[in-house]
Amino acid sequence: MSVHRLGNWRAKSFVAAAVGLFVLAFGMAALAQVPEVVIGTLGPLSGDYATYGTSVANGVELAINEANASGMYNVRFVLRKEDTRGDQVQALNAINKLIELDQVAAIVGPVLSGETLTAGLIAQDSGVPFITPSATNPDVAKIGEYEFRNVITDDVQAAQMAEYAVTVLGLKRLAILYSNNDYGVGLRRSFEQTARALGAEVVAVESYLDGDSNFSAQVTNIAAQNPDGLYIAGYYTEAAKIAQQAALQGLNVRIMGADGFDSPQLIALGGPAVEGALFTSGFYADTEDELAKEFVQKYQAAYGSKPDMFAANAYDSARILIQVISEVGADRQAIRDGIAAIRDFPGVTGLTSFAENGDAVKPLYILRVENGRFAQER
Repeated sequence: MSVHRLGNWRAKSFVAAAVGLFVLAFGMAALAQVPEVVIGTLGPLSGDYATYGTSVANGVELAINEANASGMYNVRFVLRKEDTRGDQVQALNAINKLIELDQVAAIVGPVLSGETLTAGLIAQDSGVPFITPSATNPDVAKIGEYEFRNVITDDVQAAQMAEYAVTVLGLKRLAILYSNNDYGVGLRRSFEQTARALGAEVVAVESYLDGDSNFSAQVTNIAAQNPDGLYIAGYYTEAAKIAQQAALQGLNVRIMGADGFDSPQLIALGGPAVEGALFTSGFYADTEDELAKEFVQKYQAAYGSKPDMFAANAYDSARILIQVISEVGADRQAIRDGIAAIRDFPGVTGLTSFAENGDAVKPLYILRVENGRFAQER
């Protein structure tokens, strides 16, 4: 190569590099000018109930990633996740961090009823709108006007299961074993009241504490009353162990529960003992609904497993926030008012609206364990 040509090549390379740097700088500047809106989520990402919190976090993350990739919005959504470990004190720390340090515009969560009743008060006092995708205790609605709930409440879930047990399955002697927490107490109360009102006998009511592993005393007391149905008002961790211990004692009853059963871990832990168990849920992963089927496919591709109700409700909750923020901006009061105005939002869990007290108006399924998987009962 001649000196002249070498000089031209160097000059052209310099110009090309300069142009490249200019384009990169311009692109970064343009990106920096796109306003960011922070959405927070909190729930148990570790500990005994991590499957619930992980599902919620995944559902929110998927919705936010889709929104940012779509190019449809003039903001960039940023997700901040916090682990409550299922502990109410940690939930307070988590929500304070989201509000004070991360400056979230809105929150999807908390996940469990107990942590929602505690941490939700902080969001209410701070004027931060939040949608819990899974806290079903009826008292959550009393937190205030910044609270919304994208899940069917304990009283409705338990009443529908009791009605199904008595009027469809023909069960007449029912026992209840409930977790002595906000979730379990609410379910127990509604199931018992509805069952009695329909003419069934509630022959035994026993309780346990979260984290218990030995239920032999309660199962023995229940078996002595010869029930034909057992309603377990609690989470899958204990429900699976109760079912196994009931089977060992020869207690042959129809096991029923609520959305705390809605995790693949129920089957993984309970095995044959939970076969035939029924539970209420707001989502069915094998539905024929096209929007839901598309969500299931995207979730499986992203996380390697089918979504449960917690993931689906969280996904819809995040999509509601994204739609509202795109319409009204990041002002918290405006977001709150926008959520309250939602009517028939086309969610993967069905058309969703919010009642005046913030509770969701949406479909409810009854699912059963059949051949090691979940199937739709009704």
